[in-house]
Amino acid sequence: MQDEAKADVQNEAQEQKPQPEKQEQPQPEAKGQEQPETAPEAEKKAEPEPEESEVDKLKKQLADLNDKYMRTCAEYDNYRKRTAREKADLIKSAGSDIIAGLLPVIDDFERAMTHMKDKADVAAVKDGVSLIYKKFNDYLAKRGVSVIETQGMPLDTSVHEAITMLPAPTPDMKGKIMDCVEKGYKLGDKVLRFAKVVVCQ
Repeated sequence: MQDEAKADVQNEAQEQKPQPEKQEQPQPEAKGQEQPETAPEAEKKAEPEPEESEVDKLKKQLADLNDKYMRTCAEYDNYRKRTAREKADLIKSAGSDIIAGLLPVIDDFERAMTHMKDKADVAAVKDGVSLIYKKFNDYLAKRGVSVIETQGMPLDTSVHEAITMLPAPTPDMKGKIMDCVEKGYKLGDKVLRFAKVVVCQ
């Protein structure tokens, strides 16, 4: 009995003796598990994005230039159409002005024809026609129209058209114009109609 009591006391003493704590072993990291970001990596992500590259700058410049070119082409096309329209309007306006200036001459001819029926005086009719002719020539002169000179002038093929050749009455008339069959006219320096002439040979 004493031996059993001693054994019980020893067992109780061992149970009351503190056991040493077990140290936890570091667990190996699982593959594929995200690692916490370190300080340098966080700083890298916080940095601003780099400036656009030289290629991007050139692309932007090219796009701007292309836009300006398209706008310039559109403006030029509009200008060309507007100029053509203004030119056509100017030609129509100039034609209407010329016709409006000729109307008084037509009125004078109509009056002369009316008086010719009632008047037996040929001299009065002649004076009236002469006045109309002068008025018409004055109107043409104001518009820059002039008669091409012919009588006694050397033949100039740039303004004269020789329709026939006749023997020269005197030696100094050779190559010169003897007569004008149909008058020629110029508007400024432009020939409206060549003068048809007879030339001495």
